[in-house]
Amino acid sequence: MTDDLVFKALAAPTRRRLLDRLFERDGRTLTELESELEMTRFGVMKHLQVLEEAGLVITRRSGREKLHFLNPVPIQLIHDRWVSKYTQRQVSALTELKHDLEEQQ
Repeated sequence: MTDDLVFKALAAPTRRRLLDRLFERDGRTLTELESELEMTRFGVMKHLQVLEEAGLVITRRSGREKLHFLNPVPIQLIHDRWVSKYTQRQVSALTELKHDLEEQQ
């Protein structure tokens, strides 16, 4: 799994929505996930495949069903590598200032 695959997977709103659904309740079937989206079963399968390739979704067979589980580790690694270094006090202070100024408008 590379950062590029994770960023690509997270770039699509539909894939982020699938991850949100799995965050709410893990171990869902394709049918369950499909029922919450306005797209074809094949479309959902393609999005899940991208998420699996990025390591964000792990699957497990349970009888005839294939269950999908969220794997938050790649997102945490992205956070540790790309986000945490920008959360220094100075950056946080500037972000807070920006929000305060926007609220005053």
